[in-house]
Amino acid sequence: MLNPQRSLSELPKMSAASQVERAVLEEEFNWLLKEEVHSVLKQLQDVLKQEASRRFSMPTPGLESQLRQENFILGSSTMDQVKGVLTLQGEALTQADINLKVAKSSQVLHFQFREDKQWKLQQIQDARNHVNQALQLLTSRDDTYHFQTGAEVNKLMDAVMLQLTRARNRLTTPASMTLPELATSGLMKMFTPPMPGDVMVNFYINLSKLCLTVYQLHVLPPNTTKNFKPAGSSVLHNPGAMFELNNNRFEVSHVHKVECVVPWLSDTLVFFTISLQLCQQLKDKISVFSSFWNYRPF
Repeated sequence: MLNPQRSLSELPKMSAASQVERAVLEEEFNWLLKEEVHSVLKQLQDVLKQEASRRFSMPTPGLESQLRQENFILGSSTMDQVKGVLTLQGEALTQADINLKVAKSSQVLHFQFREDKQWKLQQIQDARNHVNQALQLLTSRDDTYHFQTGAEVNKLMDAVMLQLTRARNRLTTPASMTLPELATSGLMKMFTPPMPGDVMVNFYINLSKLCLTVYQLHVLPPNTTKNFKPAGSSVLHNPGAMFELNNNRFEVSHVHKVECVVPWLSDTLVFFTISLQLCQQLKDKISVFSSFWNYRPF
């Protein structure tokens, strides 16, 4: 049986040990808030500044030639019915040279961008804007700023991670479009000679690939009301999809998708992953300390 008197006499010792442990943890946590948080913020800024300046930053107006032009050959898995070369300069397609072999005939149609036109890729623009917002959040706390609580650090990391996740999602998730939206898109006015009424195209980014989809259409007879079902919004429409435009009804007869790998987009996805991991690791360190002091607002 335990001696009650002895147990009581040991309480002050236990309390003193607990106080020492708590003081050590308090000191470590204060060091984390003062030193390590700023070290991680600097790492994040370095990664984003270096990569964003190489991938996303626009040159000074009038000096667009600072951005290197890159040519990409489009590969096809559909019997070479579509071939082409795309010229990418930053976020803009400055030239597209496309050959389309018309289905059920030997005719080859040739299209290219007009010399006075270039096509901005909205996905790259949006990703760049989200990266810039993440950088603004990080630079809003300079080296002299002292974080008071873990909750304050977590709030900043959550805001940065939100922008980085949105940037990554813009490159991994192309926008859905309806067929009438494609048909009336400004992209259809980019080409010389003009696209015929039975051909539509769309460009988009999917992960590290630049994709071109070509749709061939045929006009449905006016009496096809019974089986007419307009297609909804999609990234890629399949043959058989129908839509109505200017009192005419169309059906997609053939779809050709070709793509090319853009190496710097692959690198960009990697730096998003690295940056998100840095944010999460800092949050994990904060959470280790927060479990020791439930009474303190970490």
